[in-house]
Amino acid sequence: MRWSFTPSPGRLLPLLLTTALLIRTSSQADTDTDTDNSNSGSGTIWATPHEQYSSSAGVLGCKIDTNRVAYWPGSVDCNNICVTVSYAGRSVTLLRVDTSQGAHDISYDAWNYLYTGSSAADQPATGGAVAMTYAYVDPSECAAAGLLHAGAGDKLAFSAPTGTNLLVSCLGAQPDSWVARNYALYNIVDAVCTWGYDEECTLDWPAANQAACPHTLGAMESLAVADPVYNIQYGTGRTVLASTGQVVEGGARSSGSSSGSGSGSGGGGGGGGGGIGIKGLNGAISGTYHQLWSLMGCWVALQCVLVGFL
Repeated sequence: MRWSFTPSPGRLLPLLLTTALLIRTSSQADTDTDTDNSNSGSGTIWATPHEQYSSSAGVLGCKIDTNRVAYWPGSVDCNNICVTVSYAGRSVTLLRVDTSQGAHDISYDAWNYLYTGSSAADQPATGGAVAMTYAYVDPSECAAAGLLHAGAGDKLAFSAPTGTNLLVSCLGAQPDSWVARNYALYNIVDAVCTWGYDEECTLDWPAANQAACPHTLGAMESLAVADPVYNIQYGTGRTVLASTGQVVEGGARSSGSSSGSGSGSGGGGGGGGGGIGIKGLNGAISGTYHQLWSLMGCWVALQCVLVGFL
């Protein structure tokens, strides 16, 4: 028996149209999954909880409210570092001082408050990506919300030994930017403030790109700051020291945080290095969704071929 490979136009056309529709829908899903396509403006994100404080920009956790930090894709900006995130009638103001590989993580306590209305230290919840709206706002709103603890509560504190890349970039390329005009430098080596000296340094820019401090810059001295950096454990609500992971009895909270709602609710954040959180969950969900559509498209294409045999 000889098979004929000439398809019936009446049968093939509907299947081809279906395949095209599936491909178009899958492509559209890529753009509709998350509307945060820039470092400014407003839109919708799939927010995920982030347990440990970190900052690729070199911002010191002991000088900010680490319960109110955004860990989002893209580089940290010289101006757009303050963003409000809202859900179910509740809002928080966040400092965007770290990046992610694709997920829109926010501090666990902030996520918990938006999701449940309570601090993660009081009523810890678990869950994954939740659709929330965001809008970038003037950085002064982060200062007004009590997120900045350096200077008179209006300066963003950087590590003088290890965290000046963003600052120098802003000073050089955008000298009138908010970061270039509202920074402080401290002789603290790491983001969770465990090494160095809790002392302010000066930078003679542009004559120098290295800060001058009372003690040796970057000295690895064990440091006990007045406001240690804490993490709130995901799912348990326990407060732990970011530097050691030791549970703090009584649920001690980062200085400057309040137990009320909004920008200052909850306990201390903290932790150096990469954040644990539920990083990448949004991307995983999106990837699985698109794979299913691709498989469906392949199946329809196979049917188109088989039609030629009938």
